[in-house]
Amino acid sequence: MSLTKYQFRAQFRCTNDSCRKTYPLHQVIYSCESCGELLNVEHDIDSLKQVSASEWKSEFESRFRSSQFPNASGVWGKKEWVLPGISDENIITSGEGTSHLYDASRFAKDLGLANLYVKQCGVSHTGSFKDLGMTVLVSQVKQMIADGVPIQAVACASTGDTSAALASYAAKAGIPSIILLPANKVSTAQLIQPVANGALVLALETDFDGCMAVVKELTKEKSIYLANSMNSLRIEGQKTISVEITQQLGWKVPDWIVIPGGNLGNVSALGMGFEMMYELGLIDNYPRIILAQAKNASPLYESFKSGFADFSPVTAEKTLASAIQIGDPVSVKKAIRILKKFNGIVEVATEEELANAAARGDLYGLYNDPHTGVALAALLKSVESGVVKKGESVVVISTANGLKFTEFKLAFHEGKIPNIDEKLKNRIQSCKPNFGGVMEILGKQLKKP
Repeated sequence: MSLTKYQFRAQFRCTNDSCRKTYPLHQVIYSCESCGELLNVEHDIDSLKQVSASEWKSEFESRFRSSQFPNASGVWGKKEWVLPGISDENIITSGEGTSHLYDASRFAKDLGLANLYVKQCGVSHTGSFKDLGMTVLVSQVKQMIADGVPIQAVACASTGDTSAALASYAAKAGIPSIILLPANKVSTAQLIQPVANGALVLALETDFDGCMAVVKELTKEKSIYLANSMNSLRIEGQKTISVEITQQLGWKVPDWIVIPGGNLGNVSALGMGFEMMYELGLIDNYPRIILAQAKNASPLYESFKSGFADFSPVTAEKTLASAIQIGDPVSVKKAIRILKKFNGIVEVATEEELANAAARGDLYGLYNDPHTGVALAALLKSVESGVVKKGESVVVISTANGLKFTEFKLAFHEGKIPNIDEKLKNRIQSCKPNFGGVMEILGKQLKKP
C-alpha cells in the first residue's frame, strides 16, 4: 500500500505532565525551556490511526529485510513511526536493526520456560544497539544542516558503545564528532572504534557521570549537537526494537522483557515502542519488564526497593559491565514511568553473577557481552525466586556484540575473575602433536556410551 497520501507529524513535547510544552524537531533543544524536564518525541496518533492495525502490520512485514533504501534498515522501515518528516536523501543508515531473535530453546527447557529468546541488538554495524538511535539522531542533524541550522559538530559522553555509533554515523554523514570518554574505563575494542572513524576523542580523568556533566556544558553552545540519550531522537530509533520483537514473534507479546540498564534510555525506549503498538491496535497487552543493573552501579534498584518513592544518584563502582557503570542516569524519570506502567521490577547482579550468567548462556550457543550477562543473571534470579513463572515466555535484550569484550571472556576462562563458578571455565589444553596425544585427552573428556 502507499502511505504518501497521509500527513504524519511529530514534535518534541515536555515529559512533565503539568507543563507539556512543545518544540519543533529542528530546534536544538534537549530539555524543556520552561521546567527543565526531558523531552519526548510525540507523534500525531490520530493521523497514524488513519491506517489500520492490520495495514501497519502488512506494511512492516513487506519492508522487513528489504533490499530497497531506506527499508533495508529496521529503523527506517518504520519511518512513519520514527521521523515522518525527514527527506530520504538525508537519512544516514548502515543497515541497522532487523537483528535476529536467537531461540535459546534448550536453555528455556532447562529453566522451565515456555520460550527464551535473546534479541541480538549487537549484531549491527558498530556492534551495539546504539546504532538504532544514532541513525535517527545523525539523520536529523543532516536534515537540520540542510535546512540551514548552523550545527558544526556532534558530541557525546560515552562508556564505549555510544561513541562508536556516533563516530561511525557522523563520519558517514561528513559531520565532525567529539567524544568524551572516562580514561582507562573502556575496552580496547570500544576505544579504537571512534579513533578509527576520525572522531576527536578526549579521555577525561573521571567516570561516565563526570564526562556527561562536561558534555552538557559543551553542548550549551548550539553549534555542537548533543548525541546522548537525553536527546529523545535517540529513543525513537531504539523503540523499534519492541516492534521488531513483536513482529518476529508473529505479533505476539512475550510475558517478560529483560533489559540491562545504565543511563536508562533503553528501557524507556522499549516501553514507548510497546505503548505505540498498543495505542494503534497492533497489540492488546503489555509485557512485564525486568530492568537489570550491575550491583556496583544500581541506583534504580535502591529506588525500586522503596517503591520508587525517591531516587538518589550514587557514585558507580567499577564493574565488568562497563557500559552501564553509571550512577546518575539521565533518563531515570522516563524509566520509572515505564516500569510502573508495565508492572516492572528491578534486579541486580554481582560481578560473579553476571560473569557466570554470561558464561552459562554461552554454553547454549550464545556469545554474551557482560551487559547481557547482567540481564541473564537477573533472569536466573527471577526464575529462582518465582517472580518469572514456569511456562512463561521471555525475551532478553542483548545490547552489544560479545566480540567487543574479548578481554572479559579471556579473563573468565583463565580464572582471573574472582569467585566464578569453576565448572563453567573452559581452559585451552596443551596436547602432544600426535594421534595418541589427542586420544589420551579425549579418553579423559568424552563420556563412554
